[in-house]
Amino acid sequence: MSRTKTWVDRPSQPTWTPPPGAVDAHVHVFGPEAEFPFSPKAKYHPEDATPEMLFALRDHLGFSRNVIVQASCHGTNNAATLNGIAMSKGRARGVAVVDPNISDDELQSLHDGGIRGVRFNFLKRLVDDAPKDKFLDIARRIAPLGWHVVVYFEADLLEELTPFLEAIPTIVVVDHLGRPDIAQGPDGAEITAFRRLLDTHPTIWTKVSGAERLSIHGPPFDDFVEVIRPVVEAYSDRVLWGTDWPHPNMEHRIPDDGQLVDILPRLAPTAELQRKLLVDNPMRLYWPEEI
Repeated sequence: MSRTKTWVDRPSQPTWTPPPGAVDAHVHVFGPEAEFPFSPKAKYHPEDATPEMLFALRDHLGFSRNVIVQASCHGTNNAATLNGIAMSKGRARGVAVVDPNISDDELQSLHDGGIRGVRFNFLKRLVDDAPKDKFLDIARRIAPLGWHVVVYFEADLLEELTPFLEAIPTIVVVDHLGRPDIAQGPDGAEITAFRRLLDTHPTIWTKVSGAERLSIHGPPFDDFVEVIRPVVEAYSDRVLWGTDWPHPNMEHRIPDDGQLVDILPRLAPTAELQRKLLVDNPMRLYWPEEI
């Protein structure tokens, strides 16, 4: 399998400056493979995207902290993610992917290493198996640690997954808004269904990221902003944002991270909304002891 590269080496300098303490709440690290091999079940084989590269990007974009989300190419071996957290000098926390048979001692070790959530992936092109019953068992076991659950799915699965989401006994964070069809507009069926879920389930949050994946027209992502800004305004205490660097599986549409940051003042048009989205909300989930 050939290795793929999905990021630009020199992203533009954002014209907008994030507020002090801002958190890029959705990033990944890949490898380095020589030290942290990829899973034999991986659906993609990326070039190394190291912690050093991530932290250089963090500083370039004007952020203070990162949340490193375990990438599917590393399977349930979270060593690369834990390494990134350890190298961050307290400026990163993480979200793990775990084997359903993980022990309580192993969960505690992940917590000690800076993990504060677990991710369940329902994208069939990325994972072969997504056992809801085993996922719920994990969710029940991580709740006493104060962790949350991150769920990644596409819009056509929302109705099927709703009972599963309702059964999770801790905060749920939906990645990339459940990938609604942006072409339907701000009153489209898919974003309306997702907002109905948020309306009726106050423990469900969402990441309002993924403009580079969901926009039909691309930069400056006007169509994404039109559909998603009302979500930020309506659920301001339950939204997070991240660059998604190094943009897994985006080799045919590699985004410029500076351009992604520059949509933020349009997604969150007031200083209060910006602070909630980028500082207050991620700190509540990942660094509650510092609040």
